[in-house]
Amino acid sequence: MAGLEHYRTFVAIIEAGSLTAAARRLDCSLQTVSRSLIGLEAEIGAKLVHRTTRRLQPTPAGTAFYERIRIALREIDEARSDVMRGASEIAGLFRVGASVQFAPRYVVPTTTAFIDRYPGVEVDLILSDALMNLIEHRLDVVVRIGEPASSSLKSRLLGKLRRVVVAAPQYLARHGRPSTPADLREHSCVVRTFGPEGDSWPVTEGAAVTKVAVKGRFRCNDAAAANAAVLQGAGVGLAPLWQVRSEIDQGLLEVLLPNHEPPPIPVHALWLENAAMPVRTRMFVDMLRHRMASERI
Repeated sequence: MAGLEHYRTFVAIIEAGSLTAAARRLDCSLQTVSRSLIGLEAEIGAKLVHRTTRRLQPTPAGTAFYERIRIALREIDEARSDVMRGASEIAGLFRVGASVQFAPRYVVPTTTAFIDRYPGVEVDLILSDALMNLIEHRLDVVVRIGEPASSSLKSRLLGKLRRVVVAAPQYLARHGRPSTPADLREHSCVVRTFGPEGDSWPVTEGAAVTKVAVKGRFRCNDAAAANAAVLQGAGVGLAPLWQVRSEIDQGLLEVLLPNHEPPPIPVHALWLENAAMPVRTRMFVDMLRHRMASERI
C-alpha cells in the first residue's frame, strides 16, 4: 500500500500543476516525483493525470482521489499537531455563542465539562436567538440550529433534532385527534411566527416531505411561550422534541401523527475560515458532538 509520502507527492503534483513544480515544492528530484506518481497509479489501477509537455491535467478519477486525499492528509496533519502541541495550548479565554433556549440543555453542560477538563480555559458564553456575527462578537465558535447560511464559515454537523406535533390532553378531549396531516387544517394550531416555516408545517408522507397550511388563534414569536400555550390547551403545536420531552414523559402533552414526523433540524458548530481548526475549538466541538449523540434528541 502506498505510504503517506506518495499521497503527499500526488497532492503536490495536482496543486503545483506539473511534476517539475511539485519537485521544487517538495525539495526533491523530478525523478522521485515521477516515480512516485507512476507507482501510485500502478497500485490504484487507474490513470490519475493526463501528462503534456508543459502541464498536466487530472483525470476525473484523479480529481476525485485528490479531493479525498487532500482532506485526509489535512486531518492527519492536524491530529499530529494537536498531539505535539498537547493540552497546554487549550487555555485562555474561549468565547462561545448559542441560542437562548438550546444552550442550557446542551451547551452549558458541555462547557462546564470542558473547563473541568482544561483548567487553563475560561469561557464566555454569549446567548442570543439572533444570528451573531463571529467577528463582531469576537466568538471562537457558535452553535446554530438549522442549515448554515454563510459560506464564509467552516462548519461541522453536531447532530439532528427531531420534531414532533403535540397537543395537550384537554385540547384533544374537546376537539379530537388528527389522524392525517390534512386534518391539521381543521384544528387550531399554535403558530410560531419566527423562522422560515411559520404557518406552513412540514410533514413526511412516505419518503416525501410536504407542507400543510395551518392556522390558529394563538401566534407567538418565542419558542418557550409557544410551548407553554400548547401545554395550556391553546391548540396543536410543532416543536423540537428536546423542548417538550419532559411534558410528553409526564403525560402533559401527547405526540400526534407519529408516522408523519416532520424532518429533523440539523445543528452545526461554525467557526471562522482558517488554515486549521484551533485545537481548543476542535476539542470543544468533539465534546459537544459526543454529548448530543449520547442523548435522545
